[in-house]
This record gives sequence, structure tokens and C-alpha cells, in this order.
Amino acid sequence: MKAEDSELLGSAELIRERLYFATLRSKPKSTANTHYFCTDDEFIYENFYADFGPLNLAMLYRYCCKLNKKLKSFTLTRKRIIHYTSFDQRKRSNAAVLIGGYAVIYLKKSPEEAFRALTSGSNASYLPFRDASFGNCTFNLTVLDCLQGIRKALQHGFFDFETFSVDEYEHYERVENGDLNWIVPRKLVAFSGPHPRSKVENGYPLHAPEAYFPYFRKHNVTAVVRLNKKIYDAKRFTDAGFRHYDLFFLDGSTPSDGIAHRFLHICESTEGAVAVHCKAGLGRTGTLIGCYLMKHYCFTAAEAISWIRICRPGSVSHTHTHTHTHMSKNTHGASHGVCVLQNQVVDSGSGLTQGDKLRALKSRRPPRYSTTGAVRYQILDTRGELLVSYVSAGSFKPRVVFQVGGDGDPRQIGLTAPQVSCPSQRV
Repeated sequence: MKAEDSELLGSAELIRERLYFATLRSKPKSTANTHYFCTDDEFIYENFYADFGPLNLAMLYRYCCKLNKKLKSFTLTRKRIIHYTSFDQRKRSNAAVLIGGYAVIYLKKSPEEAFRALTSGSNASYLPFRDASFGNCTFNLTVLDCLQGIRKALQHGFFDFETFSVDEYEHYERVENGDLNWIVPRKLVAFSGPHPRSKVENGYPLHAPEAYFPYFRKHNVTAVVRLNKKIYDAKRFTDAGFRHYDLFFLDGSTPSDGIAHRFLHICESTEGAVAVHCKAGLGRTGTLIGCYLMKHYCFTAAEAISWIRICRPGSVSHTHTHTHTHMSKNTHGASHGVCVLQNQVVDSGSGLTQGDKLRALKSRRPPRYSTTGAVRYQILDTRGELLVSYVSAGSFKPRVVFQVGGDGDPRQIGLTAPQVSCPSQRV
């Protein structure tokens, strides 16, 4: 028996005689009949603490583009294509979600069918994903949970890779560009809490409310919900025509039923989209958005957490083991199920909350750019005339625009999207 045939015996078959997934100890060589490829070092999760996945929506999109290109390639027409991964359990789980997600999106397999294939042959079980909080995790997400979350989001039209703008997604998810992600298109967007005034601190712009106005207006965001303590004056949003609501609860804690129901009412009664933030836009924000997913789209708790984390990695931290039980018992208030997803995590010594720590970690990530160029910063005077324009290293020329107010301090007034095309992928 040929070595490649013996490797296929223990692999998972996704398309008969065509597409396989294998876990291998060493890098194989492609042959006349077989093409091997690995994405373990191409798609890399940016962790906060001990979390390691799942990979975000942009990486799932890029993987699907890559695999579609291979399957359509003339030079690979007669070859069996094998996506292989290593025995690194973290990379292996992420790779399984990528090819399993492809099977759900493009091969129209059910999550259960895709997962059965991934666990067939000699494939062992997969390491479950954990949250981004510091300390022990008491609630794990499985590869199957992630595939079910992807399928549920696909069924409800939350994403369409035929029209998905990967450059826009990767641009706005960065701290320096606004740190925001859509969870429910045209309805719910999660973002990091704005600062009282815009400034560049340690090389990263911190964004005042005004920085978001152009983007929010362009995407029909009409209301803002703040879940953390007041840092900026809400009048800055209301004076600009946005409705603003305060639903404060402690970082890492469980929101009350009253807060959950009020949040749902705000979302249901708002024409247009709702932008939601806490400190980092991860824990409290993800928890309440999960309430909406479960009530209006019948997501399970695990499906909701999976989808939110794929859209916005690090979301919904320090979950309880009783989540599924609580959520399944209450249909109208399926909201209450996800409201037990958090417990309080506050560093009493430093006074830092979980949100403080996560946002600090995220802001220290080095800028990631998909093309070459430069970031252009402009400072305008009170009449909108250019005072200073300077360029920082290496991006696709988004603009970060500041305007000098009457007090002489620069105030950020806009973030602009990249105007670039998706980089080509190698077969």
C-alpha cells in the first residue's frame, strides 16, 4: 500500500475521492495524485489569555476562498486534495472548524454530518474552545457548537460570502480603526466603549463618540446602548441625532432580568441598527446581544456564543456550566439563558475590570495590514481647514481625521474605510 493511501485510510472524507482532512505528524509531499495543504501557520488566532479560537469570520472567508480555488483549479482536477493539520490540539480544532464550516456553507452538509466526517477514521476528539477571561474556564464550546452556530447564522442570512467585504471587516475590527463588528447585519453592531476625547496613546488612536458618527449614519445606526459606567457625555450622541440608553451592570456580572428585557425592548422598538458597547465591547456586550439572538432567531446558548465569538473574538467571558439548562427552560425569555453566561471578574487589588484588561491587551496588538501603503492622519482647524497631515507606516491608506476644537484639543471626527480589493490567494 502506498504511503499516501495509508494516510487516507485514517483521514476524514468530505467529498468522495476528492476532499479529505487529516492529522499528520510530519509535512507530507504532494504527489501526482494527491495535493496536500496546511493552514496552521496561515490563519492564526490572536489570543487574550489562554483562549485559542475559534478563528474569526474573515479567516473562515479566506479559507473558503482558498479551498474553492483549489477545487476549481485545472492543475488539481485529477488530484485528491488533503487539508492536513498537526497534532497541536489548538491548531487542530481551529482547522476542523474551517473545513467543517466550508462543508456547512458550500457542501450543504448539516453540522452533524460535517462533524461525523471530522471524527471518522482515526481522528480523535477535538479540544474544546474556552473563553478569553483569566483563570479557569467552566464552560467550553465544541467544534460542533461552532458549526451549528455557523449554520444558524447562514440560515438567517447573517453572512453571504458572495458579497462579504473581508477588507472592511478586517479594517474596522482593529482598535485603531474603531474596534467594531456586526453580529446581526443591519441590526446589532458591537464596539469598544468610546473615550471622552480622541487622542493617540502609545501609537493607537482612542476614539471619541464623534469618530463613529459618519460610520453610524452611513449604516443606519440610530441608537447606542452603553453597558459600562459613564465615561463620555451621552449628549454627544443625542445632540447628533442618535438615541442613547444606559443599562449599566458590573463587568463580568449577570445582568438582571429587567436589564435584559429592557435591552430587548430597545432593540425591538428601534428602527434602524443598534450599536452596543461596554468597556471592551466583549463580555457584557456579547451577553446581551446573545439574548437577542436566542429570542428572535432561536439560537441555543452555545450557538449564540459561537457565532458572536466568530464575529468578534473574545466575546462572552467566564461562562457558567448551567447555561444550556437555563436557556432551554424559557422560550420567551430565552434571553435569561444567556444572562447567566458571566460571573463577576474584578481585580480588587488594581481596580481593573475584565473589560479593562481585555481592551488593554487588544490595543497592544501590532497593526495588521492586508496591503501596502500608509495610514494618513489629518488635523483640521475649527473651520475644517487642514492644519497638519502626517503619515504612519504600512497600511492601505485609511484616514483618521481630527479637528481642533475651541479648547485647542484635537477631536477625532471620522474613520474611513479602506478602498482595496481582496488580495489574491495562491493555490
